[in-house]
Amino acid sequence: MTTAIQQIPLQTIDGSAATLGDYQGDVLLVVNVASKCGLTPQYEALERLYEEFRDRGFAVLGFPANDFAGQEPGSNEDIVEFCTGTYGVQFPMFSKITVTGAGKHPLYAELTTAVPQARGDKEAFRGNLRGYGMTPTEDPEVLWNFEKFLVSARGEVVDRFAPDVTPDDEQITAAIERELQAG
Repeated sequence: MTTAIQQIPLQTIDGSAATLGDYQGDVLLVVNVASKCGLTPQYEALERLYEEFRDRGFAVLGFPANDFAGQEPGSNEDIVEFCTGTYGVQFPMFSKITVTGAGKHPLYAELTTAVPQARGDKEAFRGNLRGYGMTPTEDPEVLWNFEKFLVSARGEVVDRFAPDVTPDDEQITAAIERELQAG
């Protein structure tokens, strides 16, 4: 039985049709990514996380988005070249989408509705953005690049982490372990 979120049409970064249902039975970390962000080095930790847990039924899914300060301006081909060449990314990547605002992709509408608040110090992050003259989003919207959503093996959105909670943070690894054990 697939959940509603597992049925949302997606497109892989090479243009193939996909859904989260393709990963049914796996624990997923869904992340909106960007190539020209101060948080871009998180790609390295995301890849390590993927390599550490993938044999146990886990996948990181990267969704490039250009929603924040134009930090993902390239084409899907540019993104693949950057991710594989710079960070050795092997985890599944999807076509560039919009993750916030009126035109947000249905996947992100579902993710933010399911878990409207992220763990982490979002107010400090908002303060930093204001310090750079930017107007941050408010909950339940995605705050910035590299916000992370954890989807259980049952296809339910079970957790959400602010952009500055790094992939190797104990909050995330413990949540992944919990979901892997829950099956």
